Amino acid sequence: MDLSAAAKQYCEAGWGELPFGLSQSDPEFSNLFANFAFDEVIQESSLDGKTRFLAILATLMGCQSLDAFRAMVPGAFRSGVTSVELKELVYQGTAYLGLGRTLAFLHAVNEMLAEQGMAPPLPSQGTAARETRIEAGNQAQVDIFGEQMRGFQNSGPEESRHINRWLAGNCFGDYYTRGGLNHRQRELITFCFLAAQGGCEPQLVSHAAGNLNVGNDKAFLIDVVSQCLPYMGYPRSLNALRCVEEAAKDNKE
Repeated sequence: MDLSAAAKQYCEAGWGELPFGLSQSDPEFSNLFANFAFDEVIQESSLDGKTRFLAILATLMGCQSLDAFRAMVPGAFRSGVTSVELKELVYQGTAYLGLGRTLAFLHAVNEMLAEQGMAPPLPSQGTAARETRIEAGNQAQVDIFGEQMRGFQNSGPEESRHINRWLAGNCFGDYYTRGGLNHRQRELITFCFLAAQGGCEPQLVSHAAGNLNVGNDKAFLIDVVSQCLPYMGYPRSLNALRCVEEAAKDNKE
């Protein structure tokens, strides 16, 4: 199978060559995948390059595909993703994937930045003080999910209420209040973390709704799932589309 002209042009613009290092050992597969992911799939999208790469990198973290993540980062940089945005993406992944799944990615990003002369640490992006992070995080919850989230940190059964406090203070207060990425971008990558991780459909519906609330509409989310399908496969992509449909239906009621 020959490489299509469109796929070749896209790869040359993003990496200078085909990514993933399979051109010599697996030329047939390399071209097959590139013709789909870098030609056919791209033709269905209206996403800008930066948004596409943020979604794909978050998806690869959710899939735990460090090799593919490393391979895609140079293309992400060429599309306009900054070092701060990349770091923020990995940081936020910890809230949804856990450090057990993000530590290797953080080390990899640090190595890649150092190779490009941008050795970490990068400028601080924190905005919430430790004393106000719960309130700031709850405000982010309200901004994204609606006024019904007001005071969420004080809700729930007493024996597990600390988890809701942590969600407000840590998940949202420690991460969503940071600079580097706005709420729309943070909800986008959260959606991709959850979709690619799998088994998180209730949370995926909630964050699909959060995306709708901050302006990432249904067509946008379908586009995101479509662009990420080559990296997370059909089953999880179809699950994600079902969750988008459910959130959009609820949003209309």
